[in-house]
Amino acid sequence: KHLRTLQQVELKAFPWLPTELDLPYPDLQEYIADMNVMMALIINGPVKSFCYRRLQYLSSKFQMHVLLNEMKELAAQKKVPHRDFYNIRKVDTHIHASSCMNQKHLLRFIKSAMKKYPDEIVHMEGGRGQTLTEVFEDMNLTAYDLSVDTLDMHADRNTFHRFDKFNSKYNPIGESILREIFIKTDNHIHGKYFGHIIKEVMSDLEESKYQNAELRLSIYGRSMDEWDKLALWAVSHSVYSDNVRWLVQIPRLFDVYRTKQQLSNFQQMLENIFLPLFEVTINPSSHPQLHLFLQHVLGFDSVDDESKPEHHVFNLDSPSPARWCDDNNPPYSYYLYYMYANMTVLNHLRRRRGFHTFVLRPHCGEAGPIHHLVSGFMLSENISHGLLLRKAPVLQYLYYLAQVGIAMSPLSNNSLFLSYHTHTHSHRHAHTHTDTQRHKHTHQQN
Repeated sequence: KHLRTLQQVELKAFPWLPTELDLPYPDLQEYIADMNVMMALIINGPVKSFCYRRLQYLSSKFQMHVLLNEMKELAAQKKVPHRDFYNIRKVDTHIHASSCMNQKHLLRFIKSAMKKYPDEIVHMEGGRGQTLTEVFEDMNLTAYDLSVDTLDMHADRNTFHRFDKFNSKYNPIGESILREIFIKTDNHIHGKYFGHIIKEVMSDLEESKYQNAELRLSIYGRSMDEWDKLALWAVSHSVYSDNVRWLVQIPRLFDVYRTKQQLSNFQQMLENIFLPLFEVTINPSSHPQLHLFLQHVLGFDSVDDESKPEHHVFNLDSPSPARWCDDNNPPYSYYLYYMYANMTVLNHLRRRRGFHTFVLRPHCGEAGPIHHLVSGFMLSENISHGLLLRKAPVLQYLYYLAQVGIAMSPLSNNSLFLSYHTHTHSHRHAHTHTDTQRHKHTHQQN
C-alpha cells in the first residue's frame, strides 16, 4: 500500500523519485517457506546433536583460552595508560526513556517540581484543571511524605512471571496520573517535566564523558499524528545530547486498540506508524520537527509480553493487514514481517534520498514459543534477551555463525523470567549489558 501511495506523489516536484519504483522488499511466500525450513531444522535430531556438540566444543575452547591467557591479558590491560572500566566508552543499549533515571533522581525531581510549580495546571479532571498541589492533596501526600519506599518503583520478587505487575512499577506511588504528569511526552503540559528530567540525565552522561545511552520512546500506531507530537516534544524541549541516541519501540497492542474501537484493521496501525515516515523522507519540509528528530533515531524495537498465548499461526492463508479485523492479536512473526517489509522499502527510499537508514532490533526470545527466535534470526539486525536460545541448540549455533548480536539484560530477566543464578549470559556468544531501569538501580547500588 505504501508503494501505491508513493506512486501517487507528484513526480514533477521530486525529479529524483523514479517513475517505476525499484524499492524491493522481502516476499511473503519466500519468508513463510524459509520459516518452515528453519522450524524443520530445529527439530532435526542429527542437526541438534551436531550443533550441541559444536557449542560444547566452542565453550570448552573459550574456557581453555581463559585458563591459558587470563593473566597475560590482565597484565597487558594494566599497561594501557588512562584506561580502566570507568574511562572506556560504554553504550547502554536497552534503556527505556521513562526509566533512565534512578528512583532517588526521580524523587528529587518530583519534590523540586512541587516547590517550583505548585500552581501549574498539570492535569484535567472532569473538565476542570488540577494544579500539581491539588493532585498531591487528592492523594493526601506532601513533599515531606515522599520517599523512595513510597514511590514503590522497585521490581521485587512479586514481579516474577508477572509482566502486568512489572509494568505497574512505572507508576510512582502506584498512581497512573503521576506517570502521566512526570514521565509521559503527551500530556496536558506537553511533556515539560519529562523533558526536564531527561535533560538532567543527559547532563549526567555528558559529565561522566564515557557513558552513552540509547533511550527508548514509544510509538503506538493509534493515530497518524503520534510521530509529529513526539518530534515536537523532542525539539521544543531540546532533548538532545551527543551521548544519547533514540530507539523507537512499537508495542504489540493491536488487540487492545481494536477492542477500544481505536483501529478498524491492522493496516491502519501500519499506516499510522509508517506513512508519516515516508512523507517526511519524500519531503522533509512536510514534517520539519520530525525530520530533525529522525536524525537521532537509530531504529525500531517490537515490545510486549511474549508469554501471552497466540491464537493464530502465520502462514500463506493468514489475512492481509487490511483484512485483519479480528479482536485477537496477530502473532509475533506477523508483526515482525510487516514491520521489516515496511522498513525495507523505507530504507531504500531514505538511502536514495541521502538519509541514514533504520535497523530492526526487537525484544525476542524472552519467553513464548521458539518461532519468535526464528523470525528474529531472519529479520533482525540484533535482538534483546534471547533467553530461550538455551533450549534450541540449532538456533543458538546459527545465531553464533551469523553473528547476530544478543543484548542481554540479566537484572531485568531476574525480575521477570529467569533467576539470576541460573542465567546463561556467561555462556553466550554475545555482549552483556544491564537493562538500566530506575527500579533496577537498587540492585546495582547494592
